Amino acid sequence: MGTAISSSTRQGKGAERNAFSGSARRQIRTELAAWFRANGRDLPWRRTTDAYAVLVSEFMCQQTQVATVVDYYERWMRAFPAVRSLAEADEQAVLGHWQGLGYYSRARNLHRAARMVMERHDGEIPADPVLLKALPGVGDYTAAAVMAFAFDRPAAVVDANVARVLARLCDYREPIDSARGKAFLHDAAAGLQAGRGGAREFNSALMELGAIICKPRTPLCPECPIRDACRTRAPEALPIKRARPVVTMVTERRAFISDGERVFLAQSSARWRGMWMLPEVDEPGALGHVEIYPITRYRVRMEVVRMRPPEDGTLRAFPLAALDAVPIPSPHRRVIRALATAGRSMHRAA
Repeated sequence: MGTAISSSTRQGKGAERNAFSGSARRQIRTELAAWFRANGRDLPWRRTTDAYAVLVSEFMCQQTQVATVVDYYERWMRAFPAVRSLAEADEQAVLGHWQGLGYYSRARNLHRAARMVMERHDGEIPADPVLLKALPGVGDYTAAAVMAFAFDRPAAVVDANVARVLARLCDYREPIDSARGKAFLHDAAAGLQAGRGGAREFNSALMELGAIICKPRTPLCPECPIRDACRTRAPEALPIKRARPVVTMVTERRAFISDGERVFLAQSSARWRGMWMLPEVDEPGALGHVEIYPITRYRVRMEVVRMRPPEDGTLRAFPLAALDAVPIPSPHRRVIRALATAGRSMHRAA
């Protein structure tokens, strides 16, 4: 199959940037670009080169599927269309527009980043990877994505889709989530790009190829525009990753406290800082609901008991009819809806 790759790269023993010849790299870029123009999805953040909009999309797409992000992104951009509007927003409003996406530290970091951009960069997202990485929540990957998609500067934007494509393309047989594997993928991605211009389209095309053709379990190899350059004979076996950490089960007890019209919530100062949630309790009570959900390497079993409204004023009461405007973590919102609905049904039956 057409492209020569050094034996060290084929065996995964090096991170050679120039594993492909110059003509092979140009051919890969040309074929990818043509395929992407004909097959790329119409995503809202691909219609703009505004660095703030790109930054928002990158924060949202971290650990969240693209299909889920689209609606949130469009609502967010209507609410906070520019850096200034986000910087001037109240944190509760920011968290409210983020709720449902999870990993709320992303929203807080994006909020802080907007304020820093206003204070240090006159409201302009910097076109410098060093300055970008000084912003809260912006690491190597996000900085590279902004450089490529907003400023069209050559940058190795290696997400899970790109990592899978490159591992198969180069037949890389070491763990891609090791330090050595990450360095290999970074160099492979950088080595395939043109010296100037075209980074936006190339990186978008490589991501799209991984998303809709070079799939994890059922790659559509006959439809791949760069199949002649691919060295692997067993794409389903790649990429290789290190063993996953053991998932730890955690049990916590929360209270559903309602007077029929209102629900009493506590403001979190830990995992979901600033959001409103069912209060944690140690006291026994009638079990009303069990909600099980994952968070990082934990699987949480939330046991919810019914309790009477407190008299000490430590909790805040929210009207059940107005909860859509309150920033509440998704697992807690599901419980509130389930128990509030069950309570209304019991009331009608009585």
